Order: sequence, then C-alpha cells, then structure tokens
Amino acid sequence: MMNPSSGAREGSSPADKEAATRRRAATRRVREARDRLTSTTGTRPAFDYELLRQFAQNQLSGSLVVLILVGSIGVLSGLWTGALTAGTWTAAALLIHLVILITCRHFLTLPPDAVDIRSWRFRFVLLELFFGLAWMFNLIQPVGVEESSGTFNLFVMLLVVAVASMLASNLPAAVLAASAPVAIAVSLNYVLVGTVHGYVLAAMALTAFGYFSVLAYRLYTSAIATIEARAEKDALIGELEQAKAKSDEARRRAEAANIAKSRFLAQMSHELRTPLNAILGFSEVMKNEIFGKLPPSYKDYASDIHHSGVHLLGLINEILDLSRVEAGRYELNEEAINLVGVVEDCHRLLKLRATKRNIKIHEVFEPDMPRLWVDERAVRQICLNLLSNAIKFTPQSGEVWLKVGWTAAGGQYVSVKDTGPGIPEEEIPVVLDSFGQGSNAIKSAEQGAGLGLPIAKNLVDLHGGTFTIKSRLREGTEVVVTFPPERVMSALEPITEAPPSQPQIEIKAEDPRPPESSPRFRRPSWLKIGT
Repeated sequence: MMNPSSGAREGSSPADKEAATRRRAATRRVREARDRLTSTTGTRPAFDYELLRQFAQNQLSGSLVVLILVGSIGVLSGLWTGALTAGTWTAAALLIHLVILITCRHFLTLPPDAVDIRSWRFRFVLLELFFGLAWMFNLIQPVGVEESSGTFNLFVMLLVVAVASMLASNLPAAVLAASAPVAIAVSLNYVLVGTVHGYVLAAMALTAFGYFSVLAYRLYTSAIATIEARAEKDALIGELEQAKAKSDEARRRAEAANIAKSRFLAQMSHELRTPLNAILGFSEVMKNEIFGKLPPSYKDYASDIHHSGVHLLGLINEILDLSRVEAGRYELNEEAINLVGVVEDCHRLLKLRATKRNIKIHEVFEPDMPRLWVDERAVRQICLNLLSNAIKFTPQSGEVWLKVGWTAAGGQYVSVKDTGPGIPEEEIPVVLDSFGQGSNAIKSAEQGAGLGLPIAKNLVDLHGGTFTIKSRLREGTEVVVTFPPERVMSALEPITEAPPSQPQIEIKAEDPRPPESSPRFRRPSWLKIGT
C-alpha cells in the first residue's frame, strides 16, 4: 500500500508541468486577444490608461521647461515682430499650456475605473494641437527674408519638435498634433522664399520632423514594452501569491488531518488495547489448558487467537510509534549502551525464527567498542526491525550477516545483509514511505504492514545518524545504520585531584647586625614556614 503523498509526488511529472505551462500560455493569449479587441489602440485597456497617465505626468514634470521655452522665444521673437505681438503670443501660449497642466492634474486625480480612455485621449490630442498652432502662428509672422530670421525659425522648430517628442511620446497622436503644424509652417516659409537655400532649409526641416517622429515612436514602443514587462511581472507575482495561498491552505489542511489522525490513534490505542489484552490473556489461558483439558481443535483455535492478537498488538504499537515520531513527540531516553550487546540480544530473540527457516546468521563485531550515547529502546527496535525483515525475505537455507564496527568519521555502524531477492532501485523510496511495500514484499507469503523500515529510519534520524539501503536484484539487500561520532563515548583518563594547598605563614626575622653589614643573598630577610 503506497502513501498518498508519494502518489501525489509522482503525479507532478515533467509532462504535467509542461501541460500546465501550455494552459497558462493559452489563457494569456486569449486574454491578450480579448483586450486588443476591446481596446482603441490595439493594446490592453490597462495599457491605454497607463500611457495616458505617463503622458500627464510627463506634461507636469516638464512644465517648467516649457514655461522657460515659451518665455525665451517670446522675448526673442519680439526683436522682429514687436513687443505687443510677442507679448500677445506669449500670453496665449502660456494660457494654453496652463489649460494643459490643469487638465493633466485633473486626470491624475480620477480613479482608473472612472476614466473614459477615448474621451481623454481626444482632449489631450486637441490641447496639443492648439499648442502646436500657437507655435505655428509665431513662426508665420512676417519676419522678412533675412538669414537670421530663417535660422531663428529653424531653431524654434527644432526645439518645439524635440520637446513635444520627449513629453508626448506616450501619445503618438499628440506628438503629431504638436509638431506637425510647426514643421509644415517652417517648411512653407522656406519654400515660398524661392531660393535654393530655402529649399535646402525646407528639406532639413522636414527631415528633422521625420527623425523626431521616428524617435517619438521608438520611445512609445519602449514604453509599451516596459508596461508589458511590468504587467507580466505583476501577473507572475499574482500567480506566485495564489500558489502560496493554495500551498498554505493545503499545508493547513494536512496539519489538521495529521492532528486528527494523532488524536484518533491516541484514542483508539486505549480502546483497542483494553479488549486486546483480555483476548490475549484468556486465549493464553485456554492455550495452556490452565483450567483443564480442551479438545485438540479448541486448543488450536485458542493458539491461533493468541498469535493473531499478538500480531495485532505489535501492529498497533508500530502505528503509534510512527505517529509519535512523525508528530515530533517521540522523546529519546538517552543513556550509555554497548551497541554490540544490544545487537547480540536482538540476534538471540530472533534466532529461533531463523532456525525454523534454516537461515544462518553470521556475526562480525569489532572488539572493544566504546559505549554509545543513545536511546536503548529505539536502537533495539531498529535492530529488531532490520533483522526481522532480513529473515522474512531471505529464502530458506539462506544467510544473514550482522556487522558492528567503526565508520571512517569515528562513529559506529550496524549493518544487516541478507541473500534475499533484493529491492529494485526505483522501489527503494517506496519501501521507505509509511505503509509502502515493494513488489517482492507483495509477492511474499509473510506480508507486513510496511512500517518496519520507516520507523527505523525515523528513529535513526532522531539520533542524527544515516540510514542507507544497498540492494541488487537476486543478490540481496544490505541496510547500514550509522551513528555520528558525537554519540561515541570514548574512554577518558581518570581525573587526578591535586592535594589541597597548605596556607603560608610569613614571619619577618630581625637581623641583629646593622643593615650595611648584612651580606646580600646569604639569608633572606623573610622566612616562609609552612604549617
């Protein structure tokens, strides 16, 4: 019987992952196609709003530059058109720019759901068109045919087109509305001059207008790519959050199921053991014929009842041990034990079972092994589970080797090797799962519950050791359990206690001779007498 969790893990194969990826990609393509059909620009509606929002922010952030540009051009154009005309134009241009700023600020205060994309795009394009016409009116004033005026017109056109391309690049129609009137007006002025120099300047103006238009379009596509990347990142974050929420919910349900299982096992252990003890006791009384002779058939029935009860009690104990280990409530009662002695005891307990199957058990123990700081009951259960499995799956007249020795790191190990049919490599994770059984165990006549190896592995993990299975088909299986060097109690030298130090009494001796006649280093002036 396989663990449901192992089946779930096997279900998440690479083919399933690829199918899930294809489904997500198809869903994304359908959503994008639906968004393009409902959008007015061929992009998603959310992208349209984001482009308008960036346009409004660019207009507000570049307002100071536009104010300086309008003021400077107004002052310079006054040299040709006069102060009154230049002032009127400057006031009109600033008024249009102020209306643009107010409109952009109002747009940013609205929630995205209350924005009509088509209406607001039309407003922005119309305002930019008025602003471009204002610049055009400034450039078509009769400024004469001087070379300085032509250069001034070209300079102003380049500035206007460059600023419009930078600030309105998120709205290509607004770029054309703001820059096309200026470029057309300047080009017509140069063409109407009728000279080669004018034609060259007109061609240069149109070329500059085309260049800045292409630049604005590149900026627009770059903004679209940035928004798409941000949207994909947000979608990925959303999917991760949903997956995390589902994972947390699944973990919460699993924990709740585990708690319910533990409570059920704790309650049922008492409910099952109480009648089971009565069954075992009375069946043993009947089997041993304590109160008198029984018919042979009744005695056999009593023996079968007793053996079945013992098997059921062992199964209940294994389930409870496994549930305690998995729940982290298995407490180790650690003490210093002799690993070789524990393994020998387990051998003696199962020797009769091996003898009935004509299985020979060999012992290979290293001498003078120091004690090990472990839980004796847990180590004994590990050895019994491994040795009973080896006897169970070893054919008659087979052999089993028990080894105890040192590891390369300085720890100790226990090895149980048999000459059974072996375990396929792909089934090793299965037999280590709770209630997991390999194909050979299913075919065997002595089927178990599939709890021996999982319990042994969990107990080894509690001690910080390693549990390794080495198996080859039709040759046998070897299970090696190692304990870390930290649990080996090496022999220590006895502690030698130093004798208690005696107090020192200092007595000052007086020299009858004068100080100048006392020889140096002959007798000290202080005498130390130990009591």
